[in-house]
Amino acid sequence: MGFRLQRHAHEPIMAPDPTSGWECYNVFNPSVLHYRGLFHMHYRAQGLDWISRIGYAVSEDGVRWNRLRCPVLSPAGPADALGVEDPRVVEIEGVFYMTYTAFGHTAGDPTVAGGSITPMIACSQNLISWERIGPVVRGEDNKDHVLFPRRINGRYALLHRRRPRVWLAYSDDLVTWPEEDMRPIFGPREDNWWDNACVGANGVPIETEHGWLCLYHAYDRDHVYRFGVALLDLDDPSKVIHRPREPIFWPEEIWELRGDTPNVVFSNGSVVVGGTVYVYYGGADHVIGLATASLAELVGYARHG
Repeated sequence: MGFRLQRHAHEPIMAPDPTSGWECYNVFNPSVLHYRGLFHMHYRAQGLDWISRIGYAVSEDGVRWNRLRCPVLSPAGPADALGVEDPRVVEIEGVFYMTYTAFGHTAGDPTVAGGSITPMIACSQNLISWERIGPVVRGEDNKDHVLFPRRINGRYALLHRRRPRVWLAYSDDLVTWPEEDMRPIFGPREDNWWDNACVGANGVPIETEHGWLCLYHAYDRDHVYRFGVALLDLDDPSKVIHRPREPIFWPEEIWELRGDTPNVVFSNGSVVVGGTVYVYYGGADHVIGLATASLAELVGYARHG
C-alpha cells in the first residue's frame, strides 16, 4: 500500500475517566480545532447511564490534554434524549459551529434501539457554551455531517451521509438546507476490497491549493472501518478530482481491534499545524488515538495515489 498515516504511539492519548459518572465507560470520536496556539478537543463520552454527551479538553502540544470536568453539550429533550454524538467543530467568520448527531425519540423512521437520529448544528462564541441552531434534515438515516471551513460561492457548504454515500448540501443561513441543493458526491466502490459497503466524511475538509482534502471513513462487508482520502474541487466540491483506491489507516492495535465496537477507527477531526496533519480518532468506540502525516505528502497521495 502506497501511503499511510503514522500512529503517534502504540497507546491511546485519552481514555475513560473512572472517577467520572458521565465519561467512565467510553471516550471516542473526537473533533479537534487549533485556535490561538492551542488544540481544542470536543469528544463523545459515555458513562453510567450509557447516554452520550460531549466533553471538552485543551492541549498545548496536541498529545497531553486537560479536560473540563463537566460536559459542554448534553441531551435537552426528546429529540436527543438518548444522546448527543460525534461532534465536528469549525470556525467560520469568527463563530464556532458544531455539527453533531442527536439520538432520541423523534418522528421519522427508527434506526436503532427504538430511537431515531437527526443531524444537528449548534454555535458558540467560546467553545464551551453552545446554542442549538437546528437540524439539516429530519426523518431519515443521515449523519456524518460536517461544515466546510468557509463559505463557497457565498453559501455555507456541508458534507453529510445519506447511506451509503457522501452528499453535499448548501445553505444561505445554516437553518434551511434546500433539497434541490443536495447531491451525492461519492459512495462505496463495489469492486474495491475495503470501502465496498458504506462511506462517510471524517473531519472538517482541509483547504489546499490543489483542492479540498477530505478524509473519510468506510467499512467493508465484514464491518471493518478504515480511512481513505479524496480531493474535491475548491469551487465545486461535488466534483471529485481524485480518490485513491487504497486506505490510509486501519485498525491494528489491540485497543482498535477490541472495545465497545471492535475493528473500528473513526475520526471527526483533522487539523494542520506546522505542515503536519493531526488526525484524532476513536479506537473501537472506547478510547482516543492520534495519527499524523506530512500535509505535503498526504496531498501528493490524494492527487496521484
